Amino acid sequence: MPNANIRIVLVEPAGPLNVGSVARVMKNMGLHQLILVNPQCDYLGEEARLMAVRAADILETATVVESLPAALVGCVRAIATTGDDCRSHPMPLESPADALPWLLEAPSALIFGREDCGLTNAELNRAQRLIRIKSSDAYTSLNLAQAVAICCYELYRQEGSATDFVADVTDVTERNKEERIFSQSPLPPLSPSPNPSLSQSSPLPNSVPLEQLEGYYEQLEGLLLKIGYLQPHTAASRMEKFRRLYNRAYPTVDEVAMLRGVLRQTEWGLKSYPRSPVSDTLDGALPENPGDIKSE
Repeated sequence: MPNANIRIVLVEPAGPLNVGSVARVMKNMGLHQLILVNPQCDYLGEEARLMAVRAADILETATVVESLPAALVGCVRAIATTGDDCRSHPMPLESPADALPWLLEAPSALIFGREDCGLTNAELNRAQRLIRIKSSDAYTSLNLAQAVAICCYELYRQEGSATDFVADVTDVTERNKEERIFSQSPLPPLSPSPNPSLSQSSPLPNSVPLEQLEGYYEQLEGLLLKIGYLQPHTAASRMEKFRRLYNRAYPTVDEVAMLRGVLRQTEWGLKSYPRSPVSDTLDGALPENPGDIKSE
């Protein structure tokens, strides 16, 4: 079951009725992994159980963690939801129908923010893709449980499309075999899938877990601060650009190990070789952006 790979992550949920409703719709749609990041309510209390109805087992087996990075350990893909438009964050916003099938292929997380303020930019940066549920301009804000329900239904629908396609392919193949017995003609090619995002997706060649990728980002930021490419007051915004670059590439475990090896060798070189005393810049430091150097 592809949905078994997907965990629903709620960051600091404050309403037990919401958490109970989320548990119910998860069970309705075949999802079972609920992760609660620093919950601000009694998720096992009477109110939550009242809304969960027959999904109390989802509440009882929910995993509670202190931070979003802890919730993502073991995942190789993550999508976060946001109610804001693209002006508040540089990553493109996608529709649930377009983005969510991508989660079906690997251990993944679907992240939802707080009821009152959603996810911070730092938390959004933990995801590789962002989705926004379109709604009427008259009232754009969705209830947390409603947003989860829409996304869970989309995952259930897409999973069903993938299953139906596999069944259709099997049926066509069997019919072709039977017809070939009488016609002795070559087997015709299968029709293209009605859902390319499910049937033509590339395999996951040793994809790197998100926590290992975070370790690389931390090491990269430390080195860039050390050599002066980053400054403390702008490091966060510049690192967002590096994150977006690597999120588009989906690096493998081996590739991240190679990149970290380059950083370690660079750090060793900085310690082992003396710096050149020749410099035109103030205090011998390079400008934050080497492209800013102007020739005389």
